[in-house]
Amino acid sequence: MNELLVLLIAPTLQTLYMIFASTLFSLILGFPLGVLLCVTDSGGIAPRPSLNNAVGRVVNVLRSFPFIILMILVFPLSRIIVGTSIGTTASIVPLSIAAAPFVARIIESALKEVDPGCIQAARAMGSSNRQIILKVLIPEALPSLVAGVTTTIINLIGYSAMAGAIGGGGLGDLAVRYGYQRFRTDVMIVSVIVILVLVELVQLTGSRIGKRLLVKR
Repeated sequence: MNELLVLLIAPTLQTLYMIFASTLFSLILGFPLGVLLCVTDSGGIAPRPSLNNAVGRVVNVLRSFPFIILMILVFPLSRIIVGTSIGTTASIVPLSIAAAPFVARIIESALKEVDPGCIQAARAMGSSNRQIILKVLIPEALPSLVAGVTTTIINLIGYSAMAGAIGGGGLGDLAVRYGYQRFRTDVMIVSVIVILVLVELVQLTGSRIGKRLLVKR
């Protein structure tokens, strides 16, 4: 039992590091794209059909790539950014790129759920597009945005496990190298249990935050 606990410490910390960093960077990349897709839609506050179609197609193409293939394709970019294509830090690059288009669509959907009446009222009061985005769309969509970020984090936990299987470290690496390749079923089971616990904690936290935001509206 002590051996398992010792084996779990470093991979769990690596997984948490990958999840936190890739969530942050995917939000930095995906949030502006989601806002852009929402406001430039035909029914948005600043319709730009050609721009919306172009951005939408890029997002759809990136979303269609299986993560394992995307990670291999991004190896050269990881090497440029972090100096290596193998390891926990290097895995953050493909994780962020894989999650960014998913984040963009989630943000777009959440913002489109905002009551058009709120937008019309803000427009009637002379609000600019920037003010509508910052003071109406985003605040009103916060519960949905939290739910979307929660889903993104849960997906990244699964992606991080796949990244570990091809040299990314973390719990996926532990399950494959110490569990599967060395025929240690106990290591595989414990690794899966830790991943499930992480997913459950993220889901519970996201649900509670979302409920509190709904109550405060």
